Amino acid sequence: MSLLVVGLSHRSAPVSVLERATLSADAQVKLLQDTLAAEPSEEAAVLATCNRIELYADVDKFHAGVAELSTLLAQHSGVGLDELTPYLYVHYEDRAVHHLFSVACGLDSMVVGEGQILGQIKDALATGQELHTAGRLLNDLFQQALRVGKRAHSETGIDRAGQSLVTFGLEQLASGAPVDAWLQGKRALVLGAGSMSSLAAATLARAGVAELVVANRTLDRAERLAQILTDSDETDVLARAVPINSVPFELTRADIAVSCTGATGLVLSAESVAAAIEGRTTEPVVPGADAGPRRSAAGDSGRTTVSGAVRDALPPTSVGTDEGCPLDLSAVQTTAGFSVQGEAAVAGMGAAELEQHAAWVDKGDVAGRAQRTVVAGSGAAQDSAAGFAELLDPEGDADAIAALAAAAATVGRVPERRRPEPVAEIPRPAPVLSLLDLAMPRDIDAAVHRLLGVRLVDIEWLADASADAPMAADVDQVKRIVSEEVAAFGAALRAAHITPTVVALRTMAADVVANEIARLDGRLPGLDEKQRGEITQTVRRVVDKLLHAPTVRVKQLAAEPGGAGYADALRTLFDLDPETVASVSRAEESDSSTENAQHIENTENAENRGRA
Repeated sequence: MSLLVVGLSHRSAPVSVLERATLSADAQVKLLQDTLAAEPSEEAAVLATCNRIELYADVDKFHAGVAELSTLLAQHSGVGLDELTPYLYVHYEDRAVHHLFSVACGLDSMVVGEGQILGQIKDALATGQELHTAGRLLNDLFQQALRVGKRAHSETGIDRAGQSLVTFGLEQLASGAPVDAWLQGKRALVLGAGSMSSLAAATLARAGVAELVVANRTLDRAERLAQILTDSDETDVLARAVPINSVPFELTRADIAVSCTGATGLVLSAESVAAAIEGRTTEPVVPGADAGPRRSAAGDSGRTTVSGAVRDALPPTSVGTDEGCPLDLSAVQTTAGFSVQGEAAVAGMGAAELEQHAAWVDKGDVAGRAQRTVVAGSGAAQDSAAGFAELLDPEGDADAIAALAAAAATVGRVPERRRPEPVAEIPRPAPVLSLLDLAMPRDIDAAVHRLLGVRLVDIEWLADASADAPMAADVDQVKRIVSEEVAAFGAALRAAHITPTVVALRTMAADVVANEIARLDGRLPGLDEKQRGEITQTVRRVVDKLLHAPTVRVKQLAAEPGGAGYADALRTLFDLDPETVASVSRAEESDSSTENAQHIENTENAENRGRA
């Protein structure tokens, strides 16, 4: 059997795909069960976070395994296979081990070095053990990944190379200011009471917010989190819990809101956010509008239009006057979807209208520039240019083309068209409400970006911001640790493959000794217990010494790359029963699963005692 992982993450797929390809807890259980029922798979585990979905399996056929796992991911994620396939990645054998270890160390996280992934890996392992889908291979793999992640955080400064998504998101909202100073005295609202929301609440409390409100669909969980924050010796924050339907009111009081719920739809719409900040800023909430946000004529939810008041305040563009324009621009600019921002200024025009307008602009602008860029040249060059112009355009505009040709003949190139002057940006007031959306799919409507007085940072923003983050020297050290651990895991895995064969060999040898001692008892019935014991011990020592060097050496050879064949050779040389070897392997896997499950339970109990 061989290790295979198929998945997608923020590195391979856009946010729009990731937020659709989500797995609920029930969907994860069904995916694991269906994977185990599939022919190529004997073990399975799912690592599902807000930024990745990965399906790990022990398969006997690579191509069949890839096809089966990809199909299952598509079925259970809700995204069609054809749409999902371009964003999937596949890792096999050592590359799959390397990938998981890198994930555990935070090297593959959106924010390099964040430690939240370790808890998510532990949860994935616990789920696989609970459902009995994780066998010997995946138990060992995920346990080792947890150890590698902890080693990376303890032996290196990877924590300095990156932070949790919460800290990184708050830094983006603070726009360069120290987060603690920026949050001092602010009122904070946290939506959700899960692991990420709890981390956000704790981070905000330690940073010194004056008030912290936790809203959750299950009020008991919100109250429990608020009580933990209130009782903590690390903070003196005033924390309280409210039901989720109190969010609209609490939002009117909040300076910052962090959302990370498990909702499948939007929790905060653009309309609700606009209503929450109405009256808290002297500027209109929607650019150029005296009223609150309104839907466009096209009916797009949360999409706002720009009024004529804003356009009138903008400086004129470089196109010139509207004299002779074939279009009624004033009518075009009032259509739904029209925007004054950059190249989208003609978004409301149809294709035919755009062509008419482009022809009018090019004709007037090119001719005017041509007159300004005529460079005096030789008479022969000008005559040649004029002839060239008449050949190209005998009907008209010959003078303009001749001017361009003359300029080209003199300076060696056609003058470049001047880029349009940038449209003046509308000044935005300082935000009165800062929003951090850490959910996938998103909790907060992306249209909130357009509201004045609001600053929104979401997963997509964080992905762009972290792409340019510098890689610290500690990251290279962690990569070396990962490489070492991958090699060690591979060697241990290869050695483990031969262990059942060695155990079966020693079992067979013990049976031979027992049979021969029984025969000796029949031939020499007069032996006393002492004599019989000495003979038995001597025979066993001889057998052990004969088997010691070959079995130790075969384990060493099997741990090396390409050493898998030594187990087959040992079974052939000693004519070992394949069923005996298989039964030993099954017994070891059962013992390993029980031991690993007990280890995780003990670890969780210790952590719970520490938190208490």
